Amino acid sequence: MIRRTALKPPSPAALLRWYDAHARDMPWRMKGGKRPNPYHELLSEFMLQQTQVATVIPYFHAFTKRWPTLMALAKASLDDVRHAWSGLGYYRRAKFLHQCVKAVVERHGGKIPQDEEALRALPGIGPYTAAAIAAIAFDKKAVVVDGNVERVMARVFAVEEKLPAAKKKLHELASSILPKNRFGDYAQAVMELGAMMCTPKNPQCTKCPWQNNCAAFAKGMAQAYPRKATKKVTPQKYSTAFITLNKKGEVLLRRRDEKGMLGGLWEFPGTPWETAKPSASALKRHAPVKLRWQTGKKPVSHVFSHFKLETALRIGHSAAAFFPDTKHNGEYRWMKWKDLSTLALPTLTLRIADAAKEYLEAKS
Repeated sequence: MIRRTALKPPSPAALLRWYDAHARDMPWRMKGGKRPNPYHELLSEFMLQQTQVATVIPYFHAFTKRWPTLMALAKASLDDVRHAWSGLGYYRRAKFLHQCVKAVVERHGGKIPQDEEALRALPGIGPYTAAAIAAIAFDKKAVVVDGNVERVMARVFAVEEKLPAAKKKLHELASSILPKNRFGDYAQAVMELGAMMCTPKNPQCTKCPWQNNCAAFAKGMAQAYPRKATKKVTPQKYSTAFITLNKKGEVLLRRRDEKGMLGGLWEFPGTPWETAKPSASALKRHAPVKLRWQTGKKPVSHVFSHFKLETALRIGHSAAAFFPDTKHNGEYRWMKWKDLSTLALPTLTLRIADAAKEYLEAKS
């Protein structure tokens, strides 16, 4: 077994040569030493948070076509931005993105700041995003560490400390091997290495430019790193959605409160998301109106980042359009099925709508 001390430090130059030859084409990425459009970099970083590149690309194209400049996006309404974001998930990002570009206009005259500290002062931008924009958009010296980089560092240095406790150490290790130049390309290269070669499962160690510098590979234990704390059981929550239709073929929707998950987006009125299935009294209390409710064929299951949600459907027909009384807080709207796509709807609402339409078609 080769000890870590017998290995040479990983070479940024070797990684950059690999990156120059193998980097994936992305619409926001520039090659040949060219710097990307800072607006494109900021937009892509917001979209890429906990979301795969393949999912982001069509949204990036749609946003830059509709709002080709940061100024244009800053002038857009939040509802329009949310609607364009629909389906991308983690919807608070849309609100933060909108707040961020407006802040860039108000505080910096529409020019994205190059300094990490100034970037971190903008809404929705944390340490990673600030470092990424500073390095990639402006070639500033910055330590860019995402999940891919953490995995690479944990393997190269065979870090035994478990995540998430090891985050600080992994950041320090990433800082210790920065190159003397090409900071933006290097930041992308390390992330690309983690995404393409140093993957969570079945890493392609024999093709890796840092193969001879990797302590985990020397041990024959690459896949054992990073060490992770035992996963907690994912909580299960339950709710019921009320699908209320009138004679005009419209369905009742409610806008969620700005605070909390899916803030400001539209949903079908329903019960709170709780760890027990809603009781008969809860169903009666949260129903938007007293109707003879039919039970949907099967509940809709949806997985969020920290819990699973199972939503049962109750479907009712009202003689006329109405608006719930004051005990049902929120903004309400009647919409035709065909017009639902004009609203900012989260994936959960879209899935509930599909299940309800399937039920109604089967009954007709």
